[in-house]
Amino acid sequence: MDFPEHLEQENRTLRERLSQLTEASARINDSPDVESLLQEVVDSARLLTDSLYGVIVLLHSTGQVEDRLTSGLTPDETNQLSDMPGGLRISEFLSEMQEPLRLQDFQSHARALGLPELRSPRPVNSPLSLLAAPIRHRGERLGAIYVASKESGREFTPEDEQTLVMFASQAAVAIGNARNYPDEQRAGTDLETLVDTAPIGILAVDPRSGSLVLVNREARRILSDPSEPETTDEELLNRVAIRRADGHQFSLAEFPLAEVLSADETIHTEEIAIQVPGGRSVSILVNATPIRSADGGVETLVMTMQDMGPLRHLEQLRSDFLGIVGHELRTPLSSIKGSASTLLESASSLDPAEIHQFYRIINEQADYMRELISDLVDVASIETGTLSIRTEPANVSRLVDDAKNTLLSSGGRDNIHIYLAPDLPSIMADRRRIIQILNNLLTNASRNSHSSSAIRISAEADSEYVTITVADDGRGLSPEHLPQLFRKSSNIDERDRARDLGLGLAICKGIVDAHGGRIWAESDGLGLGSRFMFTVPVTEEPASAPPYNSSRGAARHRRSGRAGVRRVLAVDDDPWTLRQVRDSLTNAGYELHVTGDPTEVASLMESFAPDVVLLDLMLPGADGIELMSSILAEYDVPVMFLSAYVQDEVIARAFEMGAVDYVIKPFSPVELAARVRAALRKETRHPVAYAFEDLIIDYAAGSVSVAGTTVDMTAIEFRLLTELSVNAGSVMTHDHLLQRVWGENRTGDARPLRTVVKNLRRKLGDSSSNPTYILTVPGMGYRMVRAEQ
Repeated sequence: MDFPEHLEQENRTLRERLSQLTEASARINDSPDVESLLQEVVDSARLLTDSLYGVIVLLHSTGQVEDRLTSGLTPDETNQLSDMPGGLRISEFLSEMQEPLRLQDFQSHARALGLPELRSPRPVNSPLSLLAAPIRHRGERLGAIYVASKESGREFTPEDEQTLVMFASQAAVAIGNARNYPDEQRAGTDLETLVDTAPIGILAVDPRSGSLVLVNREARRILSDPSEPETTDEELLNRVAIRRADGHQFSLAEFPLAEVLSADETIHTEEIAIQVPGGRSVSILVNATPIRSADGGVETLVMTMQDMGPLRHLEQLRSDFLGIVGHELRTPLSSIKGSASTLLESASSLDPAEIHQFYRIINEQADYMRELISDLVDVASIETGTLSIRTEPANVSRLVDDAKNTLLSSGGRDNIHIYLAPDLPSIMADRRRIIQILNNLLTNASRNSHSSSAIRISAEADSEYVTITVADDGRGLSPEHLPQLFRKSSNIDERDRARDLGLGLAICKGIVDAHGGRIWAESDGLGLGSRFMFTVPVTEEPASAPPYNSSRGAARHRRSGRAGVRRVLAVDDDPWTLRQVRDSLTNAGYELHVTGDPTEVASLMESFAPDVVLLDLMLPGADGIELMSSILAEYDVPVMFLSAYVQDEVIARAFEMGAVDYVIKPFSPVELAARVRAALRKETRHPVAYAFEDLIIDYAAGSVSVAGTTVDMTAIEFRLLTELSVNAGSVMTHDHLLQRVWGENRTGDARPLRTVVKNLRRKLGDSSSNPTYILTVPGMGYRMVRAEQ
């Protein structure tokens, strides 16, 4: 072969290698994912080098083997290679090499380095030849490609090594791009989402064609006609007219946006008026910036736009609010000024009643101004984030009772029903602020419901929060009004504006937020009442039940003994209730002593010697049931409760601990007098315990046992058993038991009663056909045998 032919052969071989390398590079760049890419790389490397086997090892960023794929091997042979002793060490050795490696006999090389012997998957007559090249991308080692055993049985040539190194470089770029692609795609998606959901409008325009490159959701809302939702982005601009701050007006159908704004011009906060389809005019604040290419030309014009409508509306609300505040302050100030002037100028000609009336007006209007200013200060603190609270463990029942009494003392309605479980945990709260919330919600409920309907306060707890609810049966709320309730001035209408700035609910939300809770409202619709709920965090440990005194001792009989006049002691921290009790019972012929201080009870029991005691359930610094326990431990006197708490569990506990009656507030004078007479007709209070056969009922401890074994009871079951055992020997009719145990309105349907009696007999080990403890009186009711003496 002469010299020219030799050159021609080398050129032909080189062209073939380059062609194969180009085709292989194209194939790997078309691979849709990393795994397909790796497989294509190892397949192409084997074909380029005319090898029987190929392996690619991919490393994790930590340097550990992340993936390994083979080419030219069956699945069984691949598994055999993976399970080969020392196979992982060989893979790590080859992937960590810094330079290409070309070996005629890999086994001999491995033995020299102390590596395990790598056997060929198939029997061969010649040594296992190997060619390997590292895969690096931007200085980072990604792994290695190695091929073994040329099909021709020859050795790998330097040209094979050069081809594999070049291909490894191409593969490194493709693998690096494939690895980065998901992150880049995710970043691009995040950026698109951020731009599309931005609260300001964003437009990008091609200045050459005037076409839109990008338009986000807010820009589309500003520019579009709501009646034509199908308008395309290109049509948006063609249907808009613009008036700039200098007075020039353009139609974008005639002049492209880039030309109107001047593509080479940077605009900072220019207010522009745009006329959109449907005749709507929108004032927007515009910023425009040209994005330039490397040669200085403008590639894209980016424009941001902010709708000035909400800001103008907010300014109008602020202006209206300041006007209302001025009006509200001017009205009481005028009354104070007029009353004071009259007193100064004409005091000598006024009689004492008239002078007192003027002083009353001054006092009331000054109080109103103080409350108004206090509300304004609270709102300002909430809006600036400076509202301070001082939290400490607090009892929910006490807070609710204080709020109720505050409302009553200010002339509010008295028909407030309280539903609070006795085992509510303590909350971490600022006592004064929580009472402020409750007062605002109670006032809101009073204003929006009929005076004859009840307002209900309830609470329930979970592991983190106590949820307090104030509900009414008033005029209710429409669904569209609910989201606006807790905004300043949101609940003002012309009827309320004379005495309400709409600050109450806004203040409630600020205080609840400061406690780390939330507040919301619910309503079934107009005329169907409303419910306002807020949450307050609980303390780490639940509130424990008060330490009731179950040791009664020898109760002393302290009746006055005066014929015809019976004495009543009323203990309540609500002055309105005390006035009502005094008026009702004094007119009924009783001698009354009333007090709001529970610490006076011990001395009054001695000095006043009441025939009956009326207690509120919640008293300052004391629990009503605990106070009753201490009274009954010393005196044989009936104790009645006057309370707004209407839950069965609370009422049952009061009876279990010795109360003779429980009167729900509000009550009528006739009802109260009748209840006191009924209590006084009983010669003695309930016994401490009931014992018959193996059954023992301890009223003080609230426990039941049979043959020495404690029996678990529900509140209703214990209440029914108490009513039957206290009246043992007498027949208790169905209606009587339903009224005493379930409430005044539960008569006629005896099925709940029969169910509870059945459960009691089962728990007591009693026979329904031949009972020992609870006897059935056919057609009438039930009775128990009189206790053993």
